Amino acid sequence: MLCEVGYSVEFQVTNSPFTQEQAELLNRLLPTLTEGQRVWLSGYLAAQASSAPAVGVIPAAAPAEVLAAAPAAVVSKEVTVLFGSQSGNCSGLAKKLSKKLEENGFQVSLSSMGDFKTNGLKKIQNLLVLVSTHGEGEPPDNALSFHEFLHSKRAPKLEGLSFSVLGLGDTSYEFFCQTGKDFDKRLEELGGKRVVDRADCDVDYDDAAKQWMDQVLQALQGPAAAAQPSTASSAGAAAVVTESEYSRSNPFQAEVLENLNLNGRGSDRETRHIEISLEGSNLQYEPGDSLGVYPENHPRLVDELIEAMGWNSTAAVPVGKSGELVPLREALLRHVEITVLTKPLLEQAAKLTSNSGLLALLEAGREQELRAYLNGRDLLDLVQDYSLKGVPAKEFIGVLRKLPARLYSIASSPKANPDEVHVTVRAVRYETQGRERYGVCSVHLAERVQPGDPLPVFVQQNPNFKLPDNPDTPIIMIGPGTGVAPFRAFLGEREETGAQGKSWLFYGDQHFATDFLYQIEWQRWLKDGVLTRLDVAFSRDTDQKVYVQHRMLEKSKELYQWLQEGACVYICGDEKKMAHDVHGALQAILQQEGGLSAEAAADYLSRMQQEKRYQRDVY
Repeated sequence: MLCEVGYSVEFQVTNSPFTQEQAELLNRLLPTLTEGQRVWLSGYLAAQASSAPAVGVIPAAAPAEVLAAAPAAVVSKEVTVLFGSQSGNCSGLAKKLSKKLEENGFQVSLSSMGDFKTNGLKKIQNLLVLVSTHGEGEPPDNALSFHEFLHSKRAPKLEGLSFSVLGLGDTSYEFFCQTGKDFDKRLEELGGKRVVDRADCDVDYDDAAKQWMDQVLQALQGPAAAAQPSTASSAGAAAVVTESEYSRSNPFQAEVLENLNLNGRGSDRETRHIEISLEGSNLQYEPGDSLGVYPENHPRLVDELIEAMGWNSTAAVPVGKSGELVPLREALLRHVEITVLTKPLLEQAAKLTSNSGLLALLEAGREQELRAYLNGRDLLDLVQDYSLKGVPAKEFIGVLRKLPARLYSIASSPKANPDEVHVTVRAVRYETQGRERYGVCSVHLAERVQPGDPLPVFVQQNPNFKLPDNPDTPIIMIGPGTGVAPFRAFLGEREETGAQGKSWLFYGDQHFATDFLYQIEWQRWLKDGVLTRLDVAFSRDTDQKVYVQHRMLEKSKELYQWLQEGACVYICGDEKKMAHDVHGALQAILQQEGGLSAEAAADYLSRMQQEKRYQRDVY
């Protein structure tokens, strides 16, 4: 029986759908409510019945005193962070994001896409994806299987999923951030709802990535938390600074110890072995990681650009986030990119100048012509081809990208070379459009960096290219040219740790006499048993060009036996040709020696990638 008690009602188990405990709670609560609170609660319950606003949404007309009593939005505190990374950038960002979320009370599951069990996707409520784009718009190696699954008929409906995507890329490539766009589109097609819009980051990604992380955190916390920033977040930020004093955004000014040409006299190539001191930096690395180097643009190109534009080389121009004023020549040397043209840059230049020819090039339907123009040209070409002289330096500098760091595979073991890091860099020089061109960093290191000079560097961790945990595991290393660099680090590490696993190196270059990089070291390691086998291919020493993939096919029986014994395969070097051909050779060996079909051989290699037995550091 219901009895009136003032403005309230008394609930009894016999005449209501509530349990004894619920009835007692309601009877204690209802008499304490104000008129405004009753009105709000009536509207709230009606809205719930009609599936209108979600839990915690406050009606616009709710009395002010109700706001404090309104229940907080119900937010899942479980978040899954998935990353797809080739060189380690997305991996590092994913770790930062996970730490930030954990400091704000979230339970985070962090995983590489290659390690993620896809049968758990349906259960996830909050998914954050960080992925780079590799090659011509393709997923990185450790994202391939997840990308394929998500775009297959096996992918589940994800109506209950909240997600957001961060893509890393390079606007100088046609398919900028394509993999991030693929994931974003597909997750929406499967029913997911964006908690924050996708962010597409260029090579200078730090600020854009931080902004996306802040937006994601705010969206997951809800409006109440946004009004009261977490103190844990601030403390966490301080902790990150303490942990990593030197980083991509704060490089260490390292001293160059040695700068040697590894090629013999008469070689068409110039490959520098550079030894750098890390003393006092507390920078840590492992074999397989990369060293980031901030280079300088070629002084000749800088001076020609200043002359072509009619600028004053000493005029002060703002650079960087802080807008620090520096002389124009210094800005062009050390702060902005002038050797690569991108579509966004041409669009900005067209706005500055209203040049009719440039505007015409950017018109719809001329994509192929634009692509051809961008390929191999630099800022001086743009200035001369479209007569851009007269644009103020301050405005022009403002539309240029920050000069990005270059990453080089580390060629040393920290155990064998404490407080040092070594890199192997081939100088790039060529002629096109009637002018000599230079690799920005490689020629800077080859021509203008001497022992004793400072060099801004940072360590780029690469968890996707690591020696096996078990030191008894056999390893097969395929690295022609400068691609051999990380394998010098691998063998240096194995020598220091006394690892007993077999090792096999396939190395190639042009000429045995002049281009056999680190020849003495490989031979010493062979003699000492650190290196078990060495097969070389010098393409210009024979009538028929021979490359590393040919040597692999010649040794197919033994190589297949190593694979059966659980060997890990590592490839480092050029992606477009070498890595593609080596992959094809591995597939052919599996078909020939293992009797597998083409499809089964491809699956075998895919499984090896998932098991981290097939790793690539390609560029």
